Amino acid sequence: MTTETNSAFENVKSAFAPVTDAFKNLQNMEVPEAAREFVKKQAETAKERAADIHAGSGKVTAAIETAVAGSVTEVAKISRNIQDAIYQDTEAFFAGIDRLASAKSLTEAVQIQSDMVRARGEAFVSRAKATTEYFGKLVSEGAKTAQDNFSKVYSKTA
Repeated sequence: MTTETNSAFENVKSAFAPVTDAFKNLQNMEVPEAAREFVKKQAETAKERAADIHAGSGKVTAAIETAVAGSVTEVAKISRNIQDAIYQDTEAFFAGIDRLASAKSLTEAVQIQSDMVRARGEAFVSRAKATTEYFGKLVSEGAKTAQDNFSKVYSKTA
């Protein structure tokens, strides 16, 4: 019975040997230089377009800030910060694509990808913290203004 089990195991093992070999070879497979260069060029072109879009949106925000004063200025500042964050994310994405295109093996590409994911996670946490602090400051200033206005009204009626 054990001979039959071993024989069946060997048959399955030999049947899957090409797949196992393919996976072993895939990890060390070289990515052609032409393919890497093509991806780098496309990423650079997309990066330039993103920069143009960012510059255009900055001009629109500046025009809004110039045209309207008061509380809209704070909204424009928030809009500008969001635009900057989106642009930074876009730049980081294309820089990551450029680094991935430089990878010469699947193992190297996986390492680059995991480094990118870690870096984007750290950036997200940093932005979340900054956003929380900013909105906390806005709420605090708004409460102070409301308190000052209330005390002015209250002292006039008393």
